[in-house]
Amino acid sequence: MSTSTAASPISSVSTHILDTSIGRPAEGVAVRLAARCGRDADWRALGGSATDADGRCKDLPALPEGTTHVRLDFAVEPYFENKFDNKKADAQQDAPANRDSGAGAFFPEVAITFAVAPGEHYHVPLLLNPFGYSVYRGS
Repeated sequence: MSTSTAASPISSVSTHILDTSIGRPAEGVAVRLAARCGRDADWRALGGSATDADGRCKDLPALPEGTTHVRLDFAVEPYFENKFDNKKADAQQDAPANRDSGAGAFFPEVAITFAVAPGEHYHVPLLLNPFGYSVYRGS
């Protein structure tokens, strides 16, 4: 008779970003991943990545066993500053480069926190524009 218990299956996270102001993936956005084991536990930084040409982060670190909450931090301000610096002549009618917040993003960073269960995969897409964003659990 064995006295060992199987470890809980590990959860995983992936994400991608679509810039809805241009209808294209957002390339080069830095993404940081943090986790905690319990609602009152401290956040533990796990690492990060940046979105590729398809707007995807395919290499985020695995979540530690016992993770109950995850936070994705998206550094979107540098993305929009670079986009507007390089494309001022191509400003969109529905999302002009210069409006109330100046040349950057109204939201300089986006932090998304969500609960996880053991063994599940969580794909969390970010739909982004200079003046708003939305997220959902994808597949």
